[in-house]
Amino acid sequence: MRILAALVLLTVAPALGAPREIRVDTKAVLQPFPHFWEKMFGSGRAILSLRESYRKDLSEMKRVTGLSYVRPHGIFLDEVGVYDEDEQGKPIYNFSYVDEIYDGLLERGVRPFVELGFMPKKLAAKQTKYPFWYQPIVGPPKSWTRWEELLTRFTTHLVERYGLEEVSQWYFEVWNEPNIDFWDGVPKQATYFELYDRSARALKQVSPKLRVGGPATAQAAWVARFIQHTVEAKVPVDFISTHVYANDTAKDVFGTNEEIPRDRMVCRAVKKVHDEIAGSSRPRLPLIWSEFNASWKNEPDVTDTIFMGPWIADTIRQCDGLAETMAFWTFSDVFEEQGVTKRPFYGGFGAIAQANIPKAAFHAFELLHGLGDARLPVDADDALVTRRPDGTFVVAVWNLAVPGRHAADKTVRLRFDGLSGKHRVSVRRLDHEHGDPLPAYHKMGSPDLPTRAQQAALRRAAVLPAAEVQDLAGGSIDIMLPENGLAIVEVQ
Repeated sequence: MRILAALVLLTVAPALGAPREIRVDTKAVLQPFPHFWEKMFGSGRAILSLRESYRKDLSEMKRVTGLSYVRPHGIFLDEVGVYDEDEQGKPIYNFSYVDEIYDGLLERGVRPFVELGFMPKKLAAKQTKYPFWYQPIVGPPKSWTRWEELLTRFTTHLVERYGLEEVSQWYFEVWNEPNIDFWDGVPKQATYFELYDRSARALKQVSPKLRVGGPATAQAAWVARFIQHTVEAKVPVDFISTHVYANDTAKDVFGTNEEIPRDRMVCRAVKKVHDEIAGSSRPRLPLIWSEFNASWKNEPDVTDTIFMGPWIADTIRQCDGLAETMAFWTFSDVFEEQGVTKRPFYGGFGAIAQANIPKAAFHAFELLHGLGDARLPVDADDALVTRRPDGTFVVAVWNLAVPGRHAADKTVRLRFDGLSGKHRVSVRRLDHEHGDPLPAYHKMGSPDLPTRAQQAALRRAAVLPAAEVQDLAGGSIDIMLPENGLAIVEVQ
């Protein structure tokens, strides 16, 4: 039974410099708040999962978030060795590395979100390569029948190895970003739809329980038309997936010339697609946002910095209720799209830098994992108020400043109305002085290749300090937030 949500009132401070107050009605009942932002993470291409550094980073992310799925590119890249042909052109299949890749994930309690791509060299109609360092082939197959046979053999092998009960809990996503240069079929949309149709039907012939979806587009594109196509063609689809990045342009995502700031683009795009699904002939399709981040390019002043803490928190606040899952791209900088990593902080997409050094993004996910599974609505754009099943109130508050802008330090007063008796408060912080390895890195001269001792020092510098603990005095607590600071406040 749904009960009226708790009321949280935000009032303007009565005097200059006084704390801004957020009042929490602790007697009110809450709205469900599933942790949609930490169920799945993106990763570098699949073969990287065989590295110890990748597996170590994955285990760390699993430890702090409990993630359930990981999505890499390239399970059909030639380096994985899945597809070959003999001298007569007869297909040869080899799933040895596939087994090592998926065994490694499952042994760490993480299931694959299988992106079906890219095209094996000997199966490709032409050798069009995307300009990543590892040069994936991004064109259609020379034979649709052989593509379908590849998928049938691949998924049949997975079911035989891991069991249908297990594999039916995986996801199979057809290709990656076919609306841009990751697909060179002509015309793009029509040839991708054929790829999707043939792929989905091949998987469903192995078992109707296998979950397949798409269109896996960049810039939140094609979703309405894709759903319409699946209805018209009577082709199965179990979920919708697409991508956006905070520095995508309004023209690319919405077809407008407006300026959408970096802290608003992602969730505006998510709402657009959410509404397209709701208004479609298949309104109950789950939305899995299989890539997002604050930037799609290497921007050290963005993805390596403490800006990521409040940006991730604010993205969670805005996107709540709009998607079943959102996958941050990526959990680790064990990642080679631009080539072999040359320095630990280069604006990589990962939450963990080279040599297992946690970035601010990693600690943001670590701290936000502690939020409760029920939410109180708050009339503020810089706070999330939640409650855990044991009655603990957990509040995230932040002071966001997008790159190129400045935010003055501020103080927020959290007032918890309706609490009786004594209560303890703990506060954990992420800011320049708490959990950020960059000051230590700059102090040591920003070396491109830190020594092992320097790497160890950076890991120590990145450790989050213990929580600050005090009694709740007068039912309220003041939290000072520096620019791009994030604080997690627990009241027990």
